[in-house]
Amino acid sequence: MENPAAGDQAAEWYSVWALPPEDVGARLKRLMADLRSEFGGPEFEPHITVVGAIRLRPDDAVRRLRSACAALSPYPARVASAARGTFFYQCVYLLIDPSPEVMQTSAHCCDHFAYKNSAAYMPHLSLSYGDLTDEEKEKARQRVEELDKEICGLSFQVSSLALHKTDTEDKSLKSWEKVEVCYLGSDN
Repeated sequence: MENPAAGDQAAEWYSVWALPPEDVGARLKRLMADLRSEFGGPEFEPHITVVGAIRLRPDDAVRRLRSACAALSPYPARVASAARGTFFYQCVYLLIDPSPEVMQTSAHCCDHFAYKNSAAYMPHLSLSYGDLTDEEKEKARQRVEELDKEICGLSFQVSSLALHKTDTEDKSLKSWEKVEVCYLGSDN
């Protein structure tokens, strides 16, 4: 064993996120801030969840991310529509076209992380987390389209995946943190 202390590491909750490019991220952050000022909710980085919350030791999580990313190349993503969900972490979001590249990236990473989800993968980019009523969610969804009329149909290249600590019990998100970023199509 290379690191004798590694066996003593406590397992934590991690997720893998696809990160939008800087210009798209800035645009999304403005939209997310506008929604937060109107509807509340915690602040978080724009991302498309690739692998949902899974409990791993820190060294194992980083190793799995690096291994998964080694075989991946940058890929396109396209916003299909603004939508609302049924729970806190999918309150208001942008539905991402389930293109072969988007779906294959998630499947590839889920295999590397031995992640099994009970529901089918729905690629999305959350804009707002919260416990809103259905009426409030619909109003927020409509606000997305008013605030950024060209958001639907927006296409961008995903060139990096990030490993984040994401304890889903922490709805303030204060414990969430970026652990590692891997750039696709590079030696990382």
